[in-house]
Amino acid sequence: MNRRQILAGSAAGIAAMATGLAAPALAQSEPIKIGYLPALTGPSSSTGIGMTRGTELAVAAINSSGGINGRPIELIIRDTQSDPTKAVNAVAELTQRQRASLIWGPLNSGEALAATPLVARNGVPMVHPCWVDELIDVKKYPMSFRNAPTNTQVGGGANHYVVDVLKLKKVAVISDTTGYGTASVNTYVPMLRAKGAEVVYSNHVDAANPDLRPELMRMRAAGAEVIMPWSVNAGFLSRILNTRGAMGWDVPVVGQTTLGSGQTRALLEKPEFWNRVYSNNFRNCCYANGQLPASAAEFVTRLKGARVEFNDTLLWWVANGWDAMFIIAEALKAAGTKAQDVVNHFQRVNRRPGVFGTISWTADQHNGFLDSEVVMCEVNSLRDGAFNLAPGY
Repeated sequence: MNRRQILAGSAAGIAAMATGLAAPALAQSEPIKIGYLPALTGPSSSTGIGMTRGTELAVAAINSSGGINGRPIELIIRDTQSDPTKAVNAVAELTQRQRASLIWGPLNSGEALAATPLVARNGVPMVHPCWVDELIDVKKYPMSFRNAPTNTQVGGGANHYVVDVLKLKKVAVISDTTGYGTASVNTYVPMLRAKGAEVVYSNHVDAANPDLRPELMRMRAAGAEVIMPWSVNAGFLSRILNTRGAMGWDVPVVGQTTLGSGQTRALLEKPEFWNRVYSNNFRNCCYANGQLPASAAEFVTRLKGARVEFNDTLLWWVANGWDAMFIIAEALKAAGTKAQDVVNHFQRVNRRPGVFGTISWTADQHNGFLDSEVVMCEVNSLRDGAFNLAPGY
């Protein structure tokens, strides 16, 4: 819905009231506002671009099928620009001025760390896919729900692959300086040590740093057998891979899903710099024996029919946006728009299957993702936004 349509709708509403149409009848047909907070620009925009494609496709499908009990969804999008301050400002506008019934996002943990307390204070239900564990707390944020794994789940999958599958013990861990990056390293380093790994290098580095050679030289001098980078910044991740390749240092790289994005691939100096790179992914969005699960294969066919672009995104990002919007629509259809009624519905979601993954929430647990669906994949097998499972699965 564009600004002209909104203004036209407002004018029609005024005219209807002037002719005596009852206010309840008007309310039954007016749009349901959902605030959406992706980073569509800035250094952390890869996730937002992909999830927005799935989100907008889902909204179009829901509205074309009659909306929410006859009321269309009005998706009010505010680009956080990968900036926590802008995310906070957008939350204030969406919850206080726009009176959104629900917030979807922010999509990056750095913005969510800043925005979630404000959403909670304003008493608006919130769904987000951000991994930092502290973002879900039923006492501090009783209306917030996560439709993706936690950092602990994601790090556990990567650490298992490094230590138990690849049998590597000397690990270099690097992140950018965002809230997500620092929280990831702070979570994963103790987990690695608990598995018996030796963390020979650990650091947070400015994502805009153009020269990462000194960092990788320190890793190599310390005897690192594997590099584990944690960032959603495609430029930062590609510089790590380009530097490793230029150094002729053939160690595996195991880490965050953006390692496998088309944006990262486009920034590589040589295609072979993507070899021996393994990223987090999710079982429903990976090829096993050359085949996607049926739900994902059907979704890819739908996306191709809608001419959704894959070259710069990942299937799980698009699928997560699609699933989230349908979970939200189901809650609003069943419970209405009152905040606590929506929350009560979410807390009864039990093993809901999705293209991205299976979600369950309860009154005491607002993390909804299954450990068994967190996997690793081979990034150089990218096809239609999905990957082959990494060797060892």
